[in-house]
Amino acid sequence: MAGTSTGWYQVARATAVGTTPVPVGAGGRSYVLVRLRPGAEISAFPARCPHRLVPLAGATVAEGRLQCPAHGWRFDGEGRCVDVPSLGPAGCPPPRADLPMPWAVEERHGWVWLAPDRTGTPGPPRPGAAPVLEPVPGTPAPRGGVFGNLDPSLEHAWHPVALARELRPGGWLQVRLLGRTWTVRRDGPALAADPPAFGVRERLGVVWLAPREALDVALEVPEAGDRRFVGNWLAPVRSPGPAGPLADTVLDATHGPFVHASTVGALDSPEVGPYEVRTEPGGFSSVQEQWVDNPVDPEVATGGRPLRQRRRTTYTYRAPFQLRLRQDFLDTGATTTIVYLLQPEDHDSTRIYVRLLLSDGPGQPLVTPATAAARLALQGQILAEDVRSQEALLLDGLPLDRRDEVHVPADARGVALRQALCTFMVARRRQPAA
Repeated sequence: MAGTSTGWYQVARATAVGTTPVPVGAGGRSYVLVRLRPGAEISAFPARCPHRLVPLAGATVAEGRLQCPAHGWRFDGEGRCVDVPSLGPAGCPPPRADLPMPWAVEERHGWVWLAPDRTGTPGPPRPGAAPVLEPVPGTPAPRGGVFGNLDPSLEHAWHPVALARELRPGGWLQVRLLGRTWTVRRDGPALAADPPAFGVRERLGVVWLAPREALDVALEVPEAGDRRFVGNWLAPVRSPGPAGPLADTVLDATHGPFVHASTVGALDSPEVGPYEVRTEPGGFSSVQEQWVDNPVDPEVATGGRPLRQRRRTTYTYRAPFQLRLRQDFLDTGATTTIVYLLQPEDHDSTRIYVRLLLSDGPGQPLVTPATAAARLALQGQILAEDVRSQEALLLDGLPLDRRDEVHVPADARGVALRQALCTFMVARRRQPAA
């Protein structure tokens, strides 16, 4: 918005600012304005949360604090981080969690004035007759860069491009991968791509394409060959953003109470206990236990079991974008395994393939079609919530430099993801050009 020689910027009508954040720009930087209580003074905050760079334009006001929509971090009017839910009530937010606030914000003459940096003029001038408001600037790129959907290293990996059932015998499909259009054909058992690729294959009910020599490690899904499991695919959906932040969300255990509050998130149990990450060829694995809501358990409806149940999740990740989550419900003996495969189409588009494999436990009958349909529908709702969170994120890729974000112990898998992608990127970029 229009600046003055005094360093004060006229950024918004005061009447337009309430308890819902209002994005503004001043001096080439982005902020949000908000009243932390109805009728209170206006506060100005930097536009993104320091944790996962989530835009605070989607934040809410809770108990006089600004609450991040993704992980529930709360900030007071001075920008101090006063609550990190994953740390529990006794946890202490790290110093870097505090927000770098503007020097001053004032409400004068019916306008909101903002001074990003210290200025020699103690207060804003009187507004002009017709102020010109500058557009809200974009957020600067992270210092260490990001891992985006068009990273050259992705040429050396197998990528999902279609469900096998989408490509009929004798048929063809046009798909987007790494910013290019490919035609994939099925001639009997043989698969081919145009333009020519290193390989096209079918695995796990998916058609895969590798543009150049593939050096990644395939994700193993033991449940796919286990007769105790009933499996089905969700219809593929598209996320308007890169695959890296989406993979980060799948691996994250702290966003559930906030992003999935209407489905499975336990808002009253946001604390995340310690867990380990084990490095493996091509990626890592991790095991974690949490309390979650289990609305698809039939015993919940009859009162035989409570809605809140214990769940052990085994996370398996293979670079770049293959993930398996095995969820063992300890109170019921049931298991739900979720496979996520991400197709980096363009810099701002990712196609998502999700498969559910369901078992009611040893010695139990196979999951019925009706039960499988209900669980598939619930997973579709959860996926839609994650996609909406990606729409709001507005990132070009996954930040790789740990200085660009603030990490807490609950983010160990997110840190491991960034390390694995760095290793993948460096190793693949050393490969000779085709």
